[in-house]
Amino acid sequence: MDGMERGKDLSEGSSSRSPTGGEASSAGITPSRYESQKRRDWNTFGQFLKNQRPPVALSQCNSNHVLDFLRYLDQFGKTKVHLQGCIFFGQPEPPAPCACPLRQAWGSLDALIGRLRAAYEENGGSPENNPFASGAIRIYLREVKECQAKARGIPYKKKKKKTGSSSGRPDDESNSASMPFS
Repeated sequence: MDGMERGKDLSEGSSSRSPTGGEASSAGITPSRYESQKRRDWNTFGQFLKNQRPPVALSQCNSNHVLDFLRYLDQFGKTKVHLQGCIFFGQPEPPAPCACPLRQAWGSLDALIGRLRAAYEENGGSPENNPFASGAIRIYLREVKECQAKARGIPYKKKKKKTGSSSGRPDDESNSASMPFS
């Protein structure tokens, strides 16, 4: 255990296992990778709120603070997201480097929000007031997903509901000509 981890353990103290399966106790139960990451993410978000000017109490936190946190995290991202003016915009594998920014990958942000959403409720927050479950967060994540897909040249298409085609393949042209438009 390095000094950084030891310091975290001392600052967090030992706790007993919560009824929701949250934290591991000091009795030798090692938390899962997910639980460890969730606690780390929760502590990072808490520190982010404390560093705001003026500091924000968790009880006063809303979806705007969560959006600010997600944008703040972009500076530590490792995913190249080409801007629309870039000559490599829309190319999955660009042949040369460019000056486009590095951002957090959509999948990483989506997983982070899932962990923080759970941590919020495990730490006493009510599901009805969970800022990580807000519609604004879902919209932001969808926009990030679509933007990153376009920048990499991977079209994002919603899955269509299945119709009664005989082969079950969506690209079966023999059935598409006889299907009425609705």
